[in-house]
Amino acid sequence: MSYEVFYSIALPISAFLIGACVGSFLNVVIYRVPLGLSVNEPKRSFCPNCKTQIPGWLNIPIFTWLMLRGKCKWCQITISPRYFVVELLTGLLFLAAWQAFFPEAGPDTDPMILLRGGGVVLAIWILLALLVSATFIDFDHFIIPDSITIGGLVVGLIASVALPELHGEATHLKGLWMGVVGAAAGFGLLWAVVNLGKLAFGRIKFAFDEPTPFSISQPNPEDNPVIMIGEEKLDWDEVFYRASDRLVMEITEVTINGERREAKSLSIQGETITVDGEEMKLEDVKSLEGLCVKATVPREAMGFGDVKFIAMIGAFLGWAAIFFTVFAASIIGAIIGLLQKLVAKEEWSRPLPFGPYLALGAILWIFMGEAFLTWYFQLLGFGK
Repeated sequence: MSYEVFYSIALPISAFLIGACVGSFLNVVIYRVPLGLSVNEPKRSFCPNCKTQIPGWLNIPIFTWLMLRGKCKWCQITISPRYFVVELLTGLLFLAAWQAFFPEAGPDTDPMILLRGGGVVLAIWILLALLVSATFIDFDHFIIPDSITIGGLVVGLIASVALPELHGEATHLKGLWMGVVGAAAGFGLLWAVVNLGKLAFGRIKFAFDEPTPFSISQPNPEDNPVIMIGEEKLDWDEVFYRASDRLVMEITEVTINGERREAKSLSIQGETITVDGEEMKLEDVKSLEGLCVKATVPREAMGFGDVKFIAMIGAFLGWAAIFFTVFAASIIGAIIGLLQKLVAKEEWSRPLPFGPYLALGAILWIFMGEAFLTWYFQLLGFGK
């Protein structure tokens, strides 16, 4: 095999295949991590329906899903196209990163240049894998696990020290500085957005023409309590995200621990329930239901997982990427969110994950950031 064929064909194909295999592992992460399952036990993938472990010869990325036409070989249940999409997407992203960041090589190229170029590609591959897994977990569960955000932050800082080329720097100390500044800029920017959003949009208000049933119950002791207001179902942790969050209701009656009484107001904050000024400990309340005419429910404008997620991105890509990523994510998220509301007729109060848009913004920066900066400076008249 000639030198040119090896670098222009064999290595790019290998990059795609590595990405597809990593994508297969990311499918395991996406399914298991939010459920608290180990990614190592069982070691083999299994059907989510019949739990049959999949042998190696039927676990070939991309090909297996196509060969089985998206169905389990044993129980014939439909396997989500997401498995195929994640493997293909990761393969294409790995290939694109190889083409974009691995230096052009010739017979006389310094091996150290190739080695450090390969290191940069590896760091970008790790970041892309984190972005893909976070995207699909956030779509499914509206969370981004700390194992991805905080773990990725640590890896990003290590990569910044080892490979200052990630930030266009020449020394390890400057690489670390750019990683730290990027992480701090991302954290600070989105932390401010979260808190300002809480002030501006931190409440959902319900008003009913007639007294409407409400209840708080915990059907499964291992799950969070569920709040029902009319037909609206709310998760306890989403309502009481902060210690200062307070649920306030205007009611006509309430039944606590089977004892019914007429009442005008009810509020819950921290570990205390207050009914018409009378306080009681939350732990003493085993059942709660009644009729309400108005309710003000606290909510978050954005999850704190997004704050840690953008800090992770900043650790890999630096502070300049942060502002582009947040700006691009906001524009893309606003457009898609508007289409969901108008076309799909979704409720305006329904939460939308922001992590996938941050991931897309970061990917745009990785592959188009330099072109964007060139265009922007030319627009401002700083370049030709």
